[in-house]
This record gives sequence, structure tokens and C-alpha cells, in this order.
Amino acid sequence: MASLLEEIVESVEMWLKLIKKPQPYVDPTLDPVLLVPGIAGSILKAVDDENGKEERVWVRILAADYKCRTKLWSRFDPSTGRTVSLDPKTSIVVPEDRHGLYAIDVLDPDMVIGRECVYYFHDMIVEMIKWGFQEGKTLFGFGYDFRQSNRLQETLDRFSAKLESIYNASGGKKINIISHSMGGLLVKCFMSLHADVFEKYVKNWIAIAAPFQGAPGYIASTFLNGMSFVEGWEQNFFISKWSMHQLLIECPSVYELMACLDFDWEHIPLLEVWREKLVDGNSHVILESYSPAESVEIFNEALSSNMVIHNGVNIPLPYNWEILKWANETRKILSRAKVPSQVKFFNIYGINMETPHSVCYGNEETPVKDLQELRYFQPTYVCVDGDGTVPAESAKADGLNAEARVGVPGEHRGILCDHHVFRILKHWLRADHDPFYNPLNDYVILPTAFEMERHKEKGLQVTSLKEEWEIISEDQDNLAGEKPLVSSITVSHNGGNNQSSRSEACATIVVHPQNEGKQHVELNAVSVSVDA
Repeated sequence: MASLLEEIVESVEMWLKLIKKPQPYVDPTLDPVLLVPGIAGSILKAVDDENGKEERVWVRILAADYKCRTKLWSRFDPSTGRTVSLDPKTSIVVPEDRHGLYAIDVLDPDMVIGRECVYYFHDMIVEMIKWGFQEGKTLFGFGYDFRQSNRLQETLDRFSAKLESIYNASGGKKINIISHSMGGLLVKCFMSLHADVFEKYVKNWIAIAAPFQGAPGYIASTFLNGMSFVEGWEQNFFISKWSMHQLLIECPSVYELMACLDFDWEHIPLLEVWREKLVDGNSHVILESYSPAESVEIFNEALSSNMVIHNGVNIPLPYNWEILKWANETRKILSRAKVPSQVKFFNIYGINMETPHSVCYGNEETPVKDLQELRYFQPTYVCVDGDGTVPAESAKADGLNAEARVGVPGEHRGILCDHHVFRILKHWLRADHDPFYNPLNDYVILPTAFEMERHKEKGLQVTSLKEEWEIISEDQDNLAGEKPLVSSITVSHNGGNNQSSRSEACATIVVHPQNEGKQHVELNAVSVSVDA
């Protein structure tokens, strides 16, 4: 009986082996990758300093607004440059599960319906694992407390330690950094302040949708009205714009995203206000315009009486001039950054989306009578090309020696799941092994057929060749028109005085019209040679 049971167990074990999921493909030749998110792109946990209890406070749907107000609201300490939670018993930490990837993958892992709205690097992580990357071996994440300055020493020390640990874990291979949005400013700050460490551990840095010169319209309205992290019906269960406003008004990172004052903007971003004023006893409505430097006075007046109630105490939260001083110093550090000679830098930026640039409050019919009412006005925007958040002009102006800059149609966070971006990254990370792809022009030439024959006929060497290709491109311009384009070419060669040595070749090329982004090309060629 016992032997029969053993046979049954062995049979079940063998069956389980047969139905076990295949192991994921791993490419041991790949260099490690570190993913760095932007603002609001990391899971944050609140730790009770008295009992050590942890709870996720960003991102969450249930009780999100309450937890934001009680755990994430903070004040800036100018002596340290650190933002400290209003709750003195709470510390904010970033989880390190899955080698840092957990914190930047799905920002609310408990969410089921509408989960896509809180995806961050999720689609990119899934895609890169298909390419052969492996969590903890060649794929890592760096989450951080996005409330803090991009040059906070504590964050930069963690980043340095992360680079060293990845370098050691991968057996001494240099690292590819992929940053998104404000993560690009964090990486640039680190590169400026710790160039030797950056050069030691980093091979390539790919910045995606980075606000190198700021996000003028988006940040101006954030100061006055707050922001929504998610759109659609889900925002009804999420943190309110007012709560986000009170959180961000004390975040150095937000001030570091303001429009760069030294940048030569094609069109200067403005803050405009329709105001009602008395002139000689008569009421007039005029449009006032303020440059980025002048706008801070408007922020200051509009937020002069801003305050929150925390644990029954009124806490004033006006526009913070100490943070502005800190942010201006950060800008100086960013402007001094240089790419080390052994590192290659690439820039992907979003295009084809209307992007806030200048912001206007009120109108001729409903002017602003008191600047402190700006918080209750809905802004209107003058838009430029970009990704909906960062103007393309700002994202392109990295001020660095770049190997390539590529504009991709896409929305600021949605660009992280764009297959066009995946194709570019796969090429730059050398995970595609495809010599035919050109990321700058965005096309792929795929050989689809090849035939060649040789034979001798009456003293002649005859060679016939047939090749076919497909050119895959998102470019909608159809070079071939509605009918196939046929072209031919003939080449001949005579052997000088030796008339017995000559050759001739003729070829016909047919370019078919585009169909679903593919263009079929046929080449038929014949060569005839006489060689005595």
C-alpha cells in the first residue's frame, strides 16, 4: 500500500511540474536599470514613532483625505531644508519591498476597480520583465518622500547608497537610470553635487517628461487652487484639491518646479488677473499681467490669510518665502550640472497635448475684487505644446550634452505606458538587438523575404536577387500615394580596353501604399557579367 501511495505522490509531483508556469525569460547580458518617479509617484507610509505601527497614507482611496490632513500635512524647517509632518509622532517612510519597485509600481495596491488610475511605472515594469530584466538583479526602483526638496541631503544619501547597492548586486555593471517628471530634477541635482559618484556607477541616464525649466501654468494654479492626482469619478474618493493645496504649499519640491526666471522662454509665462478698480471714482475692469518674478507677490497676497486647523489649532500656511529662497538655490545647483564624460544622457519629452503655460483668473463680466478670492476662482489657461503638464519647450531645455532628444505624443503620466516609448527604451537599453531601428526618426525596417540565385548561361554569369521589406512607422504621410510607386535603375561597368570583361545590373523597386502603419517594399534585380 505504501509503495502505491509513493507512486501516486510521484505522479502528482510530475503532473505539477508539467502544469507549472514557465520561468520568465531572463537576459543575463542586460545592464541594470533604476526607475526614479516624479512628484506624488511613490507610496508613502506613516509610522507611529511610539508603537512602530505603519499605514499607507499615499496613495489610498478609503479615508484618503483624512489621512492626508492628519499624517502628510507638514511645515518647512529652513534650518534643515526639511519638511516635517504636523503630527510630531509621525514619521514618513518609503517601502523598500521588491528592491524599491513596490513603491513606484501601483500606488494603491488594494484598489481593484479603476486600478489603472493609480498605475505609475507598472506597465513599464511588466514590459521590461518581458525583455529579460529581473527584479533585484537588473531592475530596481527608487521611491522617495516627494514633499521634500530635490537636493535634500537625506534623499541624496539614499540615492547614492542605492546606486552602490545596485552596482554590487549586478556584479559591477554600470546602471541605466530612467527618471520621470520631477525625478529628472532629483537626478540632475545628484549629478551636479556628486558627479564623481554618478560617473562611477551610471552608464546612461534617460529622462522622461522632465520639467527642466519648470511647469509654469501647472504650478501657478497649484499654488492657488491645488491639484488633483487622479481624474474622473475616482477623484470623488480621493484627496480633495483643497487638502492637496495645503499639503503642497509647504513642499520645497513644488517651488522647485516654478518657471525658471533665467530661461529664455519663447513666450513668457504669465499670471493674469481681471481686476475691478476705482479710477476717479468710477469702476473699471482691467487685465493685469505678471511675469514669473512678479507673480510671487500675487501668490503672497492671495495666500496671506491661508490657514488650516490641525488638532484644534489654527496653523497659518501663507506663501513661504523661506522655501522660495531654498528653491532658488536649488535652481543654481541645477544650472551648474554637467554630464560626466563617461555617461550618456537621453531625453524623451511629451508633445501634441495642450499644456498650461499662462494662467488667467476672472473675466470682464466677473472680475477679481480681492486677491484672496483667487483660491475660489477657476483658472483658464493659455496653452502651448507639451504633455498636458510640462511644456515641450521646458522639457527639451535640459542644458546638458544629450545623445538624443525625442518628442513623443503623449500625456504626462500616460507616457510611461506608451509603446512608442517602450520601443525607444528597448533600443537605448540594448534589449532589442535590432540594428534596423532608428529612435530619432521612429521607424523600423524589417526584412521579410530574401531570394538569390546564380547560374551560368552561354558564358554569362547571371545573378537574380529578390528582397522585400516592411517599413513600420507611425508617420501618416504616405510617400507612395494611393498607387504603388515603381522605379527602376540600371548600372553598367566596362573593363576599360578589355571588352571581354563587362557587367550590367538592372533593378526594379516597388513601394506599396501604407497600410496600418506598414509600408511594403519590393526589390527585384538581375545582374549579368562577362569575365574572360
